[in-house]
Amino acid sequence: MSEHERWMRVALAEADVAASKGEVPVGCAIVSATGELLATGHNLRETDEDPTAHAEIVAIRAAAKKLASWRLEGATLYVTLEPCVMCAGAMVNARVARVVYGCDDPKAGACTTLFTIGADTRLNHRFPIERGVLAEDSADRLRRFFAALRAQGKK
Repeated sequence: MSEHERWMRVALAEADVAASKGEVPVGCAIVSATGELLATGHNLRETDEDPTAHAEIVAIRAAAKKLASWRLEGATLYVTLEPCVMCAGAMVNARVARVVYGCDDPKAGACTTLFTIGADTRLNHRFPIERGVLAEDSADRLRRFFAALRAQGKK
């Protein structure tokens, strides 16, 4: 198992926690340049009644608190679903070194699908992106979650 797969499995476990709470199953793990797990997070929008409580934002806040700094320089962020505009912007502002994600988000993806925020030269920070790590595992969680909602007549 590659290092990326190892950490993506941590993010997938967070996605499972989100699903168990009735949240969209997206999970995140942030790892330091030395390989230390800094923080994890999962979607909490419904639980916290907070539109900004995406897995990435939850994890970024926790990592910043752990480091006592808003700068997450050298850190790699692993997330099961391609980040949205808000989350990609937060990664720029937090100076995340690299982003690795599972499946593309054709409706809101802001790293490769709809926008390329991490590569935009107009911004003051950029980061390399690796996509498709355990993509099928990530996508399967989302498919099952939304199929269950549709079966209940909720979506």
